[in-house]
Amino acid sequence: MSKNQNKKKPDPKPDEKVAVEAVEPEVVEEEVSVDPIDALNQEIDSLQAQLNQSKTDLLRAYADTDNTRKRLQREAEQAKKYRFQSAALELLPILDNLNRALAAKPDNPEIENYVRGFEMIQTQLATALANEGVQEIDARNQPFDANFMQALATEKKEGVEPGIVTEVLQKGYKLKDRILRPALVKVSE
Repeated sequence: MSKNQNKKKPDPKPDEKVAVEAVEPEVVEEEVSVDPIDALNQEIDSLQAQLNQSKTDLLRAYADTDNTRKRLQREAEQAKKYRFQSAALELLPILDNLNRALAAKPDNPEIENYVRGFEMIQTQLATALANEGVQEIDARNQPFDANFMQALATEKKEGVEPGIVTEVLQKGYKLKDRILRPALVKVSE
């Protein structure tokens, strides 16, 4: 016998593990045959939904734009309508002082021309305010209205119903439909 034949192949030792390849079964996917018409119908439905959503979004955008335009137009009208408010608030104390000065006119012939001049200024100022929409609140002998008046005092007066303005302490004014200053009044009890 030859040397080569006498040699035995070594047996694997029991300690050694032999690597065994795990064979995974091949998964064969069956292709589901999709009908081209169904696929096109699904795509049409999807595109139709996108189109409807786009139309809805566009209508919302138009509505938002229209609402914004209307709001800005209202704000511009309000600003135009009440543009004179701050100037009127500055001029009202001047008119009050002119009215007080004219109410206390002395019987002195030397200042009669000055008094007439002040009356003319007072008339011009009142006319200018009226031209801009400033109106005096008529409160005397009227029922008390907290929207236009502020009661500073109450008094008992015979022959006068309760809640009637008996005296105007300071005139009130409004600009168009907005109160500039409430009338300060005394009210009967």
